[in-house]
Amino acid sequence: MQLTLQLDIPQLPQPITYQDGILLTGSCFTENMSERLALHKFRVLSNPNGILFNPLSVAQSLDSYIDNKPYTENDLFLLNDLWNSWDHHTRFSDIDQQAALDRINNSQQQASDFIKTAGWVMITLGSSFQYYLKENGKHVANNHRAPAQWFEKKLLDIHSITDALGNTLQKLIAVNPTVKVLFTISPVRHIRDGVIDNNRSKARLIEAVHHLCSEFPQAHYFPAYELIIDILRDYRYYDIDFVHPNYLATSFVWEQFVNSCIDLDARHVMKEVQDIATARSHRPRFPETEGHRRFLASYAQKVRTLTEHHPYLDFSGELAYFSAENT
Repeated sequence: MQLTLQLDIPQLPQPITYQDGILLTGSCFTENMSERLALHKFRVLSNPNGILFNPLSVAQSLDSYIDNKPYTENDLFLLNDLWNSWDHHTRFSDIDQQAALDRINNSQQQASDFIKTAGWVMITLGSSFQYYLKENGKHVANNHRAPAQWFEKKLLDIHSITDALGNTLQKLIAVNPTVKVLFTISPVRHIRDGVIDNNRSKARLIEAVHHLCSEFPQAHYFPAYELIIDILRDYRYYDIDFVHPNYLATSFVWEQFVNSCIDLDARHVMKEVQDIATARSHRPRFPETEGHRRFLASYAQKVRTLTEHHPYLDFSGELAYFSAENT
């Protein structure tokens, strides 16, 4: 008995491998995917500006990495006793201006170095709604809990989205000719916009992304949004807020992602990496027993063997844990 629709996801023409650096940027769904990739020891850099929801902020942030833009004191503003940037998430904010600036510029430099050699840039778009400062028309990535009357809210049209991201992709390809781009649309509902406007917003993102994929052979689409909205289609796959997909839903999306986007050889390695990660998280009841020492020794050897076969994997933390605990 078939209880769901089938969604045939085409394989990427050049699947993701362990040798690829992966820069991920965009909405909070990006964080979930990057955590799983990092757990499996892929080389990732996630959200160098923090979480970004709208396409103009995503495009601007990628442009800033490509251009290696430095931020100065003039780019920060003081609000609620914190120094903030309109281009960054609040995780970069600080009570000390120089500390906030250093945090931003360190991330900028890391992203600038990373993006020029990255094998993949994964972009997850969350909303077509864009906030602008009324005083100067600047579009912002985060409102930082500033008064609502400071902003004007607009629903971006498809042309504005494709124009901004298209220009960014051209710049990206110019500095990194071998890069590939993977677009996804976040399945997280922006319910504060209302159900109808959330759907309008997502529809514009979907149309814009498919246009970009038709224009750029380096660009591809992974249907995370459709997997949640059209295949699972049930509130039991959401958290209690009915907005964010829960662990079961994100695990389902991850499985589809692995099967369609990850190189077959890499998938075999991922299973071994997962086994080591599971062992690393094990909390023994009686760590002083000989059985636990044998357990640690066996996994220390597994780490050494896997590292010998795949020297690009970084198991330094795991090896230190298994070896130290066994002494």
